[in-house]
Amino acid sequence: MATWNHRKAKLEYSIIVFVALCHMFSYVQVHARSFSSDKNVEYLAKHKGTIKTIQSEDGDVIDCVDIYKQPAFDHPLLKNHTIQMKPSYYPKGMKLEKIEAEPFQGYIECPEGTVPIVRAQLNNTRANLFPQRKYLPEAVGYNHEYAQVSVVDGNYFGATARLNAWHPSTFNGEISIAQFWILSGLGNDRNSMEAGWIVHPDDTQTRLFAYWTSDNYQRTGCYNLECPGFVATANQWLLGARLDPISTYADKQFEFYLSVRKDKQSGNWWLRFQDKDIGYWPGSIFTGLSDRAELINWGGEILNSKSGGRHTSTQMGSGHFPSEGFGKAAFFRKLASFDESGAEINAENVQTYVSRPECYDLEIPNKNKDVWGTHFYFGGPGFSDKCK
Repeated sequence: MATWNHRKAKLEYSIIVFVALCHMFSYVQVHARSFSSDKNVEYLAKHKGTIKTIQSEDGDVIDCVDIYKQPAFDHPLLKNHTIQMKPSYYPKGMKLEKIEAEPFQGYIECPEGTVPIVRAQLNNTRANLFPQRKYLPEAVGYNHEYAQVSVVDGNYFGATARLNAWHPSTFNGEISIAQFWILSGLGNDRNSMEAGWIVHPDDTQTRLFAYWTSDNYQRTGCYNLECPGFVATANQWLLGARLDPISTYADKQFEFYLSVRKDKQSGNWWLRFQDKDIGYWPGSIFTGLSDRAELINWGGEILNSKSGGRHTSTQMGSGHFPSEGFGKAAFFRKLASFDESGAEINAENVQTYVSRPECYDLEIPNKNKDVWGTHFYFGGPGFSDKCK
């Protein structure tokens, strides 16, 4: 009898361990399966240079494209471009400590020598999650609204921050964004590199994104790899991928590290997410940013379509005002720029801009600067008795 109980106990223990391991691996390993055709879903043609196609558990279809055949090299200024596989150096003191939330490390891993690119679905709203260019107010009748801080009139060679991820409610084709902008030039000569998270009303996910333009969003630029320009080097699917887990109100908070830094040897602007160098914008595709940036913004942005003749209910950040503080409001912390040597410089004397404080606001706390550096809370619910 004792032998039977002992065997039974070992069996039960083995089952518990097996279940625990299955749960753990379902959480942190690659969440993907080989792509198989679904008769109910139509996809655009696979990308040029595709070596392998993978379908995520969320239904996204990712082509693993030969790194030398990615869209970047269709750009007329990159025809003879030589890929830089990694930054030429990492500045001494560059803050690269890891975050505990490993699921931010990505979900799809392509074979070495390839880069992942999302394939759009036809007859599906998700095909339009990342339009080629950002919405322009004069073109579509949208108002952009902001809650942001800036450092101005300087010589900047990159920017960095840590920000927590949320999934604000969005409506009427509007989007909600938390990002930083690295800028140079004025008017139609405005150059911009942007990175952060984005939420679209036709999607149930919060996604990592990058964006660029060299002519103030007129004819150049796009999100992620939707047009020639950004050179991807990582074989993990990160740009356009969902961020999971995300922060929940009055509960767990999940943040990530994001930076863009100019490599002084190559002139390329490298995008880093957590401990991964995703790729870079070649300096040659820009005008002003071929040299340096003059302005950096960090903060939130929403589109307000004024549907029904009133202010939108699209939320910014967590959908709660910054006065609610940690665990309830969205934040950016450890704001910094990079100087020409690559050294990280804490953002001091930032200027604030809030377009409609009764709808979305921003607050810079005085405490915790020794741990959080320069930081701020931002966001709001949109439409209310005060925001009309």
